[in-house]
Amino acid sequence: MIQTCLVSSAAEEDLSAPPVVTAKSWAIVDAKTGSLLWGDLAGEPRKAASTAKMMCALVVLQMAEKETSIFEEWVTFSKVASSTPGSTAGIKAGEKVKVRDCLYGLLLPSGNDAGNALAEHLNARLAGPDEAMLKAGMDNPTLKSRVNFIAEMNRVARQIGMTKTVYRSAYGDGGTDKDLTTTASDLCRLAVKVMSSETFRTCVRTQHHEAVVRTGAKSTRQVTWENSNALLALDMGYDGIKTGLTNQAGHCLVASAHRGGDHLYGVVLGSSSADGRYADMRNLFRWAWKQRPARP
Repeated sequence: MIQTCLVSSAAEEDLSAPPVVTAKSWAIVDAKTGSLLWGDLAGEPRKAASTAKMMCALVVLQMAEKETSIFEEWVTFSKVASSTPGSTAGIKAGEKVKVRDCLYGLLLPSGNDAGNALAEHLNARLAGPDEAMLKAGMDNPTLKSRVNFIAEMNRVARQIGMTKTVYRSAYGDGGTDKDLTTTASDLCRLAVKVMSSETFRTCVRTQHHEAVVRTGAKSTRQVTWENSNALLALDMGYDGIKTGLTNQAGHCLVASAHRGGDHLYGVVLGSSSADGRYADMRNLFRWAWKQRPARP
């Protein structure tokens, strides 16, 4: 961890060191190779809030690769999904949204309700949790309608090398205060994988999205979702990926940034505030660009 210390003169300050940030842990990787370039406590497990929605989206996208018609299916929001606490896509019980649009409701306003709705919609098509997953808390009867989906999130995490990650929810951390979810380096690995999907890239770089919501057999309404990622509005090479916030996790951000021909992914976990996570990420990216030769 970066420590705050006193120096007796400016000559003792290490000007090549990464900037001091409020984040509890962070990591930066080369987006093209996935190689970890720099980090601080990058392998330390932490709560990571709504960054879990990246994996939720990846499971949906992988299923849709095998059956593209999934995108056009209508997801009915159950009472359980619509009453999910926290950030919301604002869909009421009984209303329906297409899977493709539901991904925007998941990733732009960070809809916890959309995460549970997608998990319930696809749950029966997936295998159940193994013994290790059950011991990790997925034997909870309240998860019955979506436990197979959460199990798939964990299987995919293992497949792509997220060795220190355990998902207990389709949209966030889940579990108790002591149940940690993932690491900054694992989230970088996830970013590399999920950003290989054009559908995902299009979604997370979108600032506003309108969708049709079926409210009845012959009635509809329009909903507009705004992206919670404030970096997109800067028009400075940022094109994703996902914000996160809970009291336990602090302010989190997984970001994608371009400069010339260079492309980096970065993660900050446990920043002190919303503004703090953006400042942390921008300062880390600016420092990172200085460490790398210019790319045309």
